[in-house]
Amino acid sequence: MLVDSHCHLDRLDLSRHGGSLDAALDAARARGVEHFLCIGVSAENAAAVKALAERYADVHCSVGIHPLDLEPGRAPALDWLLGELDHPRVVAIGETGLDYHYQPDAAQVQREAFRLHLQAARVTGKPVIVHTREARADTLQLLREADLPQAGVLHCFTEDWPMAKAALDLGFYISLSGILTFRNATALREVARQVPADRLLVETDSPYLAPIPHRGKPNLPQYVREVAEFLAGERGIAYETLAELTTANFYRLFPLARA
Repeated sequence: MLVDSHCHLDRLDLSRHGGSLDAALDAARARGVEHFLCIGVSAENAAAVKALAERYADVHCSVGIHPLDLEPGRAPALDWLLGELDHPRVVAIGETGLDYHYQPDAAQVQREAFRLHLQAARVTGKPVIVHTREARADTLQLLREADLPQAGVLHCFTEDWPMAKAALDLGFYISLSGILTFRNATALREVARQVPADRLLVETDSPYLAPIPHRGKPNLPQYVREVAEFLAGERGIAYETLAELTTANFYRLFPLARA
């Protein structure tokens, strides 16, 4: 069985499934997906992801504010975040982090918001889901400063091995998406072969970044199987072995998702 460790169920293009989220999830389940982590990205969608997690027994969620969804010049309030995290179906914090590719001028407020999410991780003990793009040094610096007692994950990882190794040394997991299947992802495939087996996760990040052979089309949770099959091939192990170990890793990192 598989887990889609990072998907945006409230944002899916459901046209392939007649507009039905139930049908989209059933299609994933039919391909062996047993659990879905629906990711919060803003104050506005916190209620939506929690409602989906309440609706489906095999869906849990996270709550947080993506660095590109911050209010201009303003970090969220810690009290608000802690209040949103105090929910039985919320098993993680984020996604949070730094993205200097699209908003380099917002670096200061992004760092402030990231620190706030990391503080919430210390208070609650829930793992943090980290987005990082063109912000390697600052991301690692803030994670080191936070010195979290529990692990987190660098999701949709696109960096090189030195970045992965630094995150692993801090106790973090590495989650790989459909980008791994892209023809120009040579360096990422090298990372995929080197990450320790007990620190790997797979995800779709749907509706974004559909893997080959679906690239260019809306991504769906059912395509996490393509990611897992490709990753198994890169590591020279059976698909069933890869599915088993990444699923075990998911529940180790997000123990509240067992409930």
